[in-house]
Amino acid sequence: MGLLDGKVVIVTGAGRGIGRGEALECAAQGAAVVVAEFDPDAGDTVAKEIVGAGGRAVAVGGDVADAGVANSLVEAAVEEFGGLDALVNNAGILRDRTIAKMTDDDWDAVVRVHLRGHFLPTRAAVQYWRENKRPGHVVSTASTSGLLGNFGQTNYGAAKAGIAAFSTIVAMEGARAGITSNAIAPTALTRMTLDLMPEEWKRQRDAELERGGFDFFAPENVAPLVAYLCSDESSHISGKVFGVQGDSVEIFQPFTSVAEVTNGGRRWEPSELAGRIDGLFTASGIQPGPENMMDRMRYKIL
Repeated sequence: MGLLDGKVVIVTGAGRGIGRGEALECAAQGAAVVVAEFDPDAGDTVAKEIVGAGGRAVAVGGDVADAGVANSLVEAAVEEFGGLDALVNNAGILRDRTIAKMTDDDWDAVVRVHLRGHFLPTRAAVQYWRENKRPGHVVSTASTSGLLGNFGQTNYGAAKAGIAAFSTIVAMEGARAGITSNAIAPTALTRMTLDLMPEEWKRQRDAELERGGFDFFAPENVAPLVAYLCSDESSHISGKVFGVQGDSVEIFQPFTSVAEVTNGGRRWEPSELAGRIDGLFTASGIQPGPENMMDRMRYKIL
């Protein structure tokens, strides 16, 4: 018996890396999987792997930031497997540049794939669930780059921060209909990130794995939490953002006011703020200047 027996799940960006691991895990837990992938060959490979292991899967190629493709994912789930129970939004790209060097296309492409590529499949899924009076589960993919910020990733970080907010609002809107919406901020070594690692670090990692050590940053480690959030066992959880890596599952607390200064019921003069606003930093322990927020991560690849 699997956690997703009899369920149907869509996973976007499922041809490689984290998405592939999510698709395989959902299938291993008993779900029929719609493998959505921009690269049709990669999607077909994952679908065949699932079928070869005794599962059910169909691949749908195309850009999930295109409304026709997004709608076709739900159509494929219904036509092939009789319905839809969960959607995993994972598809994304990177185009890292500092803000001064970032082109219009660098910005537009990343925001389009991540934000529009989350919006369109989610809209299609929620419309299906509401029209058919069915509950459902959405799992979206945020990032610590959006929650904390990361140098050279204004486009990616802005999109990922938007996804966290998007997921929270979808949870609010879907609550009465039994639709849950949660987001994850995974940390994993994928094809893209592994190529950026120093050679010495990669040699040390390979040696550790040869000794039978736990591959903490393997992308497959993200999948169990995602499968759980796609299941009815998680129906009481919605509107949350989880960190996940290795054997660790964390929960992020949203922005919360931690200090305040007031002006006795009078409108502030700008000159008055110059002498008072530092009290916010003193009271909160927050430093006034820029800082590397990624240093706040509990687990880092480097």
